[in-house]
Amino acid sequence: MDDARLNEELIDSLFAIRTQVHAELRDLAREVGLTDTQTDVLWRLSREQEMTARRLADRLQCDASTATSMIDRLEKRGLVRRVPHPTDRRAKVIQLTDEGCALRDRVIRHSAGHSPFARLDRASRLRLHALLREVTDGTETTEAPAGEDDHGEGRR
Repeated sequence: MDDARLNEELIDSLFAIRTQVHAELRDLAREVGLTDTQTDVLWRLSREQEMTARRLADRLQCDASTATSMIDRLEKRGLVRRVPHPTDRRAKVIQLTDEGCALRDRVIRHSAGHSPFARLDRASRLRLHALLREVTDGTETTEAPAGEDDHGEGRR
């Protein structure tokens, strides 16, 4: 297989994985009365300590007014709150409430339990994690899969 075809198939696989993960989250979102995007917001808020509406909009790839509307709806449900930004008086930080944290934890447990990656053994998941980190942000993980050294070679 040539490189162009290999890259196409890798991208096809990523889209298929995204579709699987999204479908699982959509089922849970319906069950708890959220939209897919609101579930995505809970997930993203759980990944970073501080998140402003602007940063959330960037992460969701939407405009700030869309993110603000989403935050408003989540706030009305008691899942998030706005608190003053520690260094910028003009900004607010979006935080999960206790109820939001409980729902976020449920989303994480559900996602992990239905993950397409669960089909792989731990060593394969660690290798894939390292490769995906390298592709997405240029960093490599320091934890080598069991039985391998830092160069991916079996221990002797």
